[in-house]
Amino acid sequence: MAGTKNHDYHILPTDPWPFILSASLLTSTTGLALYMHDLAFGSLVLIAGCIGVAVALFAWFGKIIKEARAGDHTPVVQLHLRYAMILFIASEVMFFAGWFWAFFDFALFPSTLAEVVDGQWPPAAIEAVMDPFDLPLLNTLILLCSGTTITWAHHSLIHGDREGLKTGLWLTIILAVVFTAVQAYEYSHAPFPFGENTYGSSFYMATGFHGAHVIIGTIMLIVALVRSYQGDFTPRQHFGFEAAAWYWHFVDVVWLFLFIAIYVWGGWGAEIH
Repeated sequence: MAGTKNHDYHILPTDPWPFILSASLLTSTTGLALYMHDLAFGSLVLIAGCIGVAVALFAWFGKIIKEARAGDHTPVVQLHLRYAMILFIASEVMFFAGWFWAFFDFALFPSTLAEVVDGQWPPAAIEAVMDPFDLPLLNTLILLCSGTTITWAHHSLIHGDREGLKTGLWLTIILAVVFTAVQAYEYSHAPFPFGENTYGSSFYMATGFHGAHVIIGTIMLIVALVRSYQGDFTPRQHFGFEAAAWYWHFVDVVWLFLFIAIYVWGGWGAEIH
């Protein structure tokens, strides 16, 4: 019969949200550039772009959730969604690789930046660095604990324990919020500012972007928690939760590298704040 679906793929109808999201991203980055150069209407363009991004993401992902509930996410579609998430996380790995590269380049070859850092690392202008075994160690333990709670939630979901799923998600979200609060406190009491030298710039860019990813991951976990209360996710179909869990484990691993490379090794031998 003409028009009868005889395959497992999901053919998407025409949708304006990908274009709206692209236009909003362009608007937000343009606004950010205008704002950073103190040009007219920069803040307004930035705010408009960010609002557009939020609306587009909410609408687009809302449609994806409806498709999942309608049964459009067949095993083949779920497999391709997993491939897409793997590629997304791979791109995030390369994003952070750039910041690690910059930090190691500055730290291993300070003599090439003699006029900037006086040929030493950390630079002479850095009177003290953060104690890695104080708040950074606490945040490391918090993230490690959150990795276990999200794994517990995943294990509960696979075995049909929905209360365990909700409890694990609640604990993970609470730990994520605590991590963000501790990092905000750490930044407010940091012994060095952002932007005065390569140490401060590379430190805040690497750890700050990680903090932004923690906030994004927290939002993903909150969405997963809301959906779990709405009855979504089954042991056989739960990609939305799985994507959030993968992303959260990625955030955990990146922090371990940050803690070891930037907090411990990067400030070795310097005065401790």
